[in-house]
Formats: sequence, structure tokens, C-alpha cells
Amino acid sequence: MIRKFLSKVFSRKATASESLVKLSIISSKHHGIRRHQITPCALKTALNLQQAGFSAYLVGGAVRDLLLGLVPKDFDVATDATPEEIHKIFRRSRIIGRRFRLVHVMCGAETVEVSTFRGPSSNDDGPASIQSIDQHGRLLHDNVFGSQEEDAKRRDFTVNALFYDPAKEEILDYLNGYDDIKAKKMRIIGDPVQRFREDPVRLLRAVRLAAKLDMQIDTETAKPIGDLAPLLQNVPPSRLFDEMLKLLLSGHALTCVVELRARGLHHGLLPMLDVILEQPLGERFITIALKNTDERVRQNKPVSPGFLFAILLWHEVLAYWNSLQASGEKPLPALFKAMDHILSLQHKKLAVPRRFDAVIQEIWAMQPRFEARVGRKPFRLLAHPRFRAAYDFMLLRCESGELSIEFGEWWKTFLSADNPEREKMLPKQTTIKKGRRKRSHKKPSPNSVITSENSIDNPDT
Repeated sequence: MIRKFLSKVFSRKATASESLVKLSIISSKHHGIRRHQITPCALKTALNLQQAGFSAYLVGGAVRDLLLGLVPKDFDVATDATPEEIHKIFRRSRIIGRRFRLVHVMCGAETVEVSTFRGPSSNDDGPASIQSIDQHGRLLHDNVFGSQEEDAKRRDFTVNALFYDPAKEEILDYLNGYDDIKAKKMRIIGDPVQRFREDPVRLLRAVRLAAKLDMQIDTETAKPIGDLAPLLQNVPPSRLFDEMLKLLLSGHALTCVVELRARGLHHGLLPMLDVILEQPLGERFITIALKNTDERVRQNKPVSPGFLFAILLWHEVLAYWNSLQASGEKPLPALFKAMDHILSLQHKKLAVPRRFDAVIQEIWAMQPRFEARVGRKPFRLLAHPRFRAAYDFMLLRCESGELSIEFGEWWKTFLSADNPEREKMLPKQTTIKKGRRKRSHKKPSPNSVITSENSIDNPDT
């Protein structure tokens, strides 16, 4: 029994992730990152942990973005201190999370996320490993602490597994992530099939990061993506929504959507997206809208998630609305019925928060009102709090060919004109005046005359 166990241990082949591990230390003169590029809160957090006797490094996307010359959205810190030890060091901090406990350290308006080094979820052959994954291989529990090297191996892509020491200004690289960044290569850590099964959201993240960072997905990493796409159906809808929102607001949404379709990842994510893209008007509408969205993101202008989802689902609403009208429904009741139907279908697939429903529905419901350009209706429409979003939506419909260009031009002119000019632009409202009822030329009958005279002379009659 013991001999069999020892034979199994020593004959076990090294996994792909183990064979990749080889620590490289990259000095500041090679990587070029300096402390002044790090936000004060992140720098203070890492240095205070080091002063308390712990290891602490900036990790993940922040290090990657700095190497690529990008401005990081936020900074994360990884340490060998436990969440309780971190919480004791920083007065303004809180422990969060269930799947894996993290600490949020607050400095004014800035919040830095601090995580303890993660280890492998369990032994590969132990009973705990069976309990921590589902039937498809997705990790259900991942709250295991480990060493810095193990933490590097537990990350998703090599470009996200770099550690920056702000005290020494050195980068610690266990998995050749630095070389992959220089080569513009997106490579998953370890066996691609196993790692994608552990967290199928990585399928979407690979596409998003490759588009955002202008990188090519490594051949071995890309090979199983299409076959594993159905695993997205097992991911909680709220996680899918969060990842989809990141993708749409990445500034490279159009590239991502095209790539999702090419790799078969749109099924189960936005199930209606492939139907929309197969419609000539729908595809043009989506393309123009995503181009405009990407441009706004790059210019640091605000983008409403509700507006984006109104765009993605509009042609499904339009198709169902037309079918209801063809069956005899009146236009406005049919539109509201179509809106409710499409949103209820989408809520089952993608957890769009209910707070966005009102925005989406108002944008859709206002579209027929742009066609009513008589009387005071255009003025009342201008006063609507959601007018600007609905107006931009209407212009997209004109640009895509769904509505005539002249229609959009009229509204542009109306919007920029003053009130007297607006009054002149309104078409004359023609009303049919009701004529007086002609009196009957028939001679009244004797009985009717008597009745009439009686009613006047005798009020009691």
C-alpha cells in the first residue's frame, strides 16, 4: 500500500503549470515602471504591509497596463498576510467576499483591493477536489491560501501574473508573462481545457483582453475555446452580465462582438445576438452603435449600460412588435407587449439588473413619439427627462437606414432652433370643422306643435 502510494507520488508527471514556473527578476532599468506612476493609496498600502513584516506586491492588470503604456483603472495588492492581519494594520478597511475573502483598504475616495496569496484549491486526486468542482469542472470553492509562486500559477493569463515590488522597483515573473507582453501574446496559465473549465468566464475574458490590449490569443489557448463555449450556460447569470458589461465598455466592443461571433461564444451569452447580426438592418444598427460607444469610451465620455442593452435588443423588439401589429394589435399596446416579452426572455439568460429596465423601456417607448410632429407634441417630447438618450437612439435608427435621413435632419434642426423657428417648422394642423346641423324642412305634425306649446306655456307638463 505504502509502496504504491510512493510510486504514485514520484512517478506523477509535472503539470503544464508546474513546468512553466521559473522565477525571473526584472530590474527597473528594463521594465521602466516607477513609483510615481502608482496611486498614493496603493503605494501606501503595499509599503505599510512590507513595514509590518509581510510580503506585498502590486499585481494583475495594473502591472500589465503600466508595461503597455496604459493608465491602469485601479491597483490591486497581493500579500502573504491573512485578511484578519491586513484588517488590523489598516483602520479604514473591511473584509469582503465568500468564495475568496479580500480586504478593501480605503484612502479618501480611493479603494485598494488587497488579497492573500492563493494556493491550489485541493490535491488533484483527493476527495476535496471532487467536492470543490461541479460536474463540468467549474471551481465552486477557491478560498485556499498559498505561497507567492502558487498564487502566480492560480491566475488566469501569464500577462496578469506579474508582481511589482514598489520598494525595490522590481518585477517578479514566474511564468514568462513579461516576455508575452513584449510579444503581444495572450496565453493561459496551465492546461487550457482545465483552466477554462474551472472558470468558463475566462473564455470571454480572453477575447476582451486580447481586443483591449491588441494581443493575439496563443494558438494552444485558442484551440479549445469554440468547443468549451457551451460551458457558459453553467455560469451564474450575474457573472455573465458583469463580464458582458466590461466587454461593452472596454472601448473595443465592436472588435469583441465580432470575435465572440467568430469563436462561437455569443450563444448562451446574448442568445439573441446572432439573430440580430443576421438581419441586414440589425447588423448595421449594432455596428454603428458600437462604433459610437467605443469612441465615447476612448474620449472618457459617459456611456449608459441601459442605452447599450436597448441597442442590442431593439431589433428583437421591432420584429415582435411588427408581428403583433400584423395580427391585428394596435401599435402602442403592441409595442409595450413586445417590450415586456423581449425583456422577460432576456432576464432568463442574462441578469440585466431591473434598474436598467426603466431606461431601456423609456428609450423604446419614446421612438413612436418622434414621428408625431404636430401641435405641441414635439415640445412635450423635448421636456422628457430621457429625451437625449431616446434622441440619440433615433439618430442611430436613421443612420442605419431603419428611418429616413430627412427624418433625423428635421429633428436636428428643430433641436437647434429657437422657439419661434420651431413653431414655423411644425406642419399645419388641418382640422375638419363640423358644420351646423341643417334644420329639417318638414312641416311639424299637429301633435308635435301642441306638445311644444304645452312644454313652453306649462312648465309642469
